[in-house]
Amino acid sequence: MIKQPGPSPVRHSVVVEAPIARAFEVFTQDFGSFKPREHNLLAAPIAETIFEPRVGGHVYDRGEDGSECRFARVLAYDPPNRLLLSWDISPRWQIETDLAKTSEWEIRFTAETESRTRVEIEHRHIERHGEGWEGVRGGVDGEQGWPLYLQRYQELFSKVA
Repeated sequence: MIKQPGPSPVRHSVVVEAPIARAFEVFTQDFGSFKPREHNLLAAPIAETIFEPRVGGHVYDRGEDGSECRFARVLAYDPPNRLLLSWDISPRWQIETDLAKTSEWEIRFTAETESRTRVEIEHRHIERHGEGWEGVRGGVDGEQGWPLYLQRYQELFSKVA
């Protein structure tokens, strides 16, 4: 039996007018500034989004009522070049507790000049989510997915003139 290759990864990129270290810092320290608040799996409105900057850390939302939703695990933390995170959200847009059914997203930071950085997101292994994985792919690849996150991230740099 020949194993069929999985779907191609979702890839998006943006260029920001910032040195590589600053681009990495803003992505990790200000993730909640560009993650849309309406992207919420909690019953309560989001009070804050936290990115724990270390391997074994999490990315999570904290609700106004104190509840938490840990939707990503930090698998690799390599400042200022690379991040690797899990995507612990199922095709039903609920937290996935079976880690074998999670995908991953890698963020790479590449200095184009001393003051300009390319930031690339690659979301891969989406088929691991099992039945309904196509909806996950469509969600992260669509205009309300990674393109929106990267646009809002890029806008943070134009505000700091």
